[in-house]
Amino acid sequence: MSENLNNDELISLAREVLAIESRAVDSLRARLDDDFAAACTLIDATPGRVVVTGMGKSGHISSKIAATLASTGTPAFFMHPAEASHGDLGMITSQDLVLAISYSGETEEVVTILPLVKRMGAKLISMTGNPQSTLARIADVHLDVAVSEEACPLNLAPTASTTATLAMGDALAVALLKIRGFTAEDFARSHPSGSLGKRLLLRVGDVMRKGEEIPAVGPEVRLRDGLMEMTQKGLGMTAIVDDGGRILGIFTDGDLRRALDDGADVHTTSMAEIMHTNCKTTAEDVLATEAVRVLEENKITSLLVADGKERLIGALNIHDLFRAGIM
Repeated sequence: MSENLNNDELISLAREVLAIESRAVDSLRARLDDDFAAACTLIDATPGRVVVTGMGKSGHISSKIAATLASTGTPAFFMHPAEASHGDLGMITSQDLVLAISYSGETEEVVTILPLVKRMGAKLISMTGNPQSTLARIADVHLDVAVSEEACPLNLAPTASTTATLAMGDALAVALLKIRGFTAEDFARSHPSGSLGKRLLLRVGDVMRKGEEIPAVGPEVRLRDGLMEMTQKGLGMTAIVDDGGRILGIFTDGDLRRALDDGADVHTTSMAEIMHTNCKTTAEDVLATEAVRVLEENKITSLLVADGKERLIGALNIHDLFRAGIM
């Protein structure tokens, strides 16, 4: 029979769940000992990969721990223990380490494969809530993730225990990250499509317009033809370059409004007469985030890209950076 809970009762229940899970994680801090350091050392010394395995809810936690390890510099993957008994044990080599997770420490599918893992020569770390369990005793290193109670009011559904296990996995990943000197740039390389990866990896040369896409005219070109170049290339500006491609200046939409206000004749006025000669430029190997900074600090929307001899090699505007996910 379902219970009718009012808003206050629902919020109170949720607060109690969070309190129980918070206590479960906090209790791990007091129990951390040399076994945790030994686990870190063992993983760091592993020449192969960390194979994380667990069944049921522990399997879901195992999958997340494997993903966190892999994204922070420790090669890892999840192996389903039931599938392991039907061929997936072939994923493991003597160079690998198995991180086996089972709160009871007696999960049949996990315990079944342990003798074979040991026979292969792979090292074994276990996470259980029972230091006297089969899994805890057979492991090279055991990490205790026991909790005093589950957040489930029936004290049955894995809740606080899975939270504690996940937190222990995060502690391992972060400790290993520090041991290995894993940097933000390393993180970006494994997350190239993420916002951090783009900020740390994408350079101006990756997002700039090149070749025929670059708006450019000579200084003797009339304003009318300069406007045609701006319209065709769609960057809201055009570069003015000499015969050798060296940047002489820039002309933007804003410059056009000012020139017309000053009475410039589009048929007779040359680009040399109305261009800006102190235009901002950047290099193609500069981080795209640095280009964003230049645009924002100078309150401009477009940027020319020059080589070491101030020759025009590219151009970009704020919309290019938006499309690249930098802004």
